[in-house]
Amino acid sequence: MAIAKIRLFVEHPLGEGQTIPLSRDQAHYLFGVMRLNPGDPVLLFNGHDGEWRATVAEANKRGGLLKADEQTSPQRNPPDLWLLFAPIKKARTDFIVEKAAEMGAARILPVQTDFTNAERIRQDRLQAHAVEAAEQCGGTFVPEVTGLHKLSDLLADWPADRHLMFCDEALAGGSSALPGGLAGAPWAILIGPEGGFSEPERTRLAAHPSSHPIALGPRILRADTAAVAALTVWQQALGDWTC
Repeated sequence: MAIAKIRLFVEHPLGEGQTIPLSRDQAHYLFGVMRLNPGDPVLLFNGHDGEWRATVAEANKRGGLLKADEQTSPQRNPPDLWLLFAPIKKARTDFIVEKAAEMGAARILPVQTDFTNAERIRQDRLQAHAVEAAEQCGGTFVPEVTGLHKLSDLLADWPADRHLMFCDEALAGGSSALPGGLAGAPWAILIGPEGGFSEPERTRLAAHPSSHPIALGPRILRADTAAVAALTVWQQALGDWTC
């Protein structure tokens, strides 16, 4: 049996014998770029049904058809973890979304803070980066990337049961310990913009009933580095890296 070297996210139910129609872009990638032919294998996932081995049933430049043969991996969902971050420069924002998808964030929320440089985002482009990251890292889940939210609005309507890991650059060199006994609870991580949080924001976040202010080591990190560091700290303490 040939080894499938390509993983593809599809928005279609997956099950034994299920046929999956391809979009024009997917067909171009599989048949124009990767040069697949009828009978060649592909790994598929849709975020709900695990990973499936499929074969090319029909191939043409404008579309095509795949047929699911067998499940190769069960559905693996990440912990109930959100990542909130202030958008920065385009390439570095893309990096944050990609790494959050790879490292097990269930939802990615760009937020506008007092010092956020970006006033708008391309939600569709960021969602595509999350899909590509899941395809490449072997994941079976794709996190939702939401539109841009005002941080003040999110805090005003914050779910009472969701804990907030507030990564405060002003605490550099201080405690980075998360409270024990909260594994399995809903969580969110908040990363600030390049200019840091404003004093009113820091005061409000420190006083928020769901907030757990922590430091990310002895140095102030760049926003993209801080996102990876915070996800690592949380996953090792409370996430699915502890298994």
